[in-house]
Amino acid sequence: MPILTTVVGSYPVPKWLLGDASRVTLRDAIMVVLKTQELAGIDVVADGELNRFDPSHPETNGMIDYFVSKMDGIRTRYSITDIRKFREDAGVAYRTDPAGIVTGEIGDGTLNLLRDYEFTRPLTAKPLKFTCTGPHMLTKVLTDRHYGDRAQLAMATAGVLRRQMEAIGAEVVQIDEANISGHPEDREWALAAINHVLEGIAGRRGVHICFGNYGGQSIQKGFWRDLLGFLNGLNCDHLILEFARRGYDELDVFRDLDPKIGLGLSVIDIKDNVIESPELIARRIEHATEILGPGRIPFVHPDCGFWMLQRSVADGKMRALVKGRDLYEGRS
Repeated sequence: MPILTTVVGSYPVPKWLLGDASRVTLRDAIMVVLKTQELAGIDVVADGELNRFDPSHPETNGMIDYFVSKMDGIRTRYSITDIRKFREDAGVAYRTDPAGIVTGEIGDGTLNLLRDYEFTRPLTAKPLKFTCTGPHMLTKVLTDRHYGDRAQLAMATAGVLRRQMEAIGAEVVQIDEANISGHPEDREWALAAINHVLEGIAGRRGVHICFGNYGGQSIQKGFWRDLLGFLNGLNCDHLILEFARRGYDELDVFRDLDPKIGLGLSVIDIKDNVIESPELIARRIEHATEILGPGRIPFVHPDCGFWMLQRSVADGKMRALVKGRDLYEGRS
């Protein structure tokens, strides 16, 4: 099977969206993002996560707040005591404040991911990827005043996400987990919650894990070998993992990845403004294939989302991604 190119999700917010976040303007912005990916030759495109963009909080990119601020049972106003408790037990050192306080049973509230999908789907004829922050990541940024148990909180969150994902008809659905990489000790309860969401997805099921992408910094520290058992337990079709920034010395670990799970290979460093050459990308794919064997890499992609980059850099990296894949496969 040919290797497909895709993006992880986010794209730099067009500057003109900052001053006008109406639905008409948002539609135009998403069309621009989709068309830019199409022109670069990306096989599976995404909305740039612009459906979650909040002009009042442009630095968050909506990965967390878009979800928790809409769910029932979560209060997003909190006291100094709430902040102190969060810092004591969260295990999320890069955040000073919780995303919310869980005060009751978590429910869907006004979260409506189907609306976001239906808003985007008619804007491109290409296969579409829909991304969703996962239950482990969301659980770790909340202060629990109701469940008294992280595993129960994670499953409650997973229940909401599963109900939402069951309605999504995208060709690829990607669950984003950017905290588990540094916290393999959470793997048992995280795996149960993530799999509960994955089992409700009709399309190709992917899980994206990276070591962080905020301000061009790696947030988590750890090694892929510590997560291999967790990865093998995921009920997904493929992984979307970070390698380009870290290097490829850890690829040997993935010889033991369950054969039913494809390894999405990142070949683009999103923490560097230098645009990779197609030759470098082709060499990275070839190197990984030599280690893992043919047919193990269904997708090549960037390390993470592009939202921290300038648009010109992101666009250049997407074009290089496609050209590098084509060079590796001998396409004209």
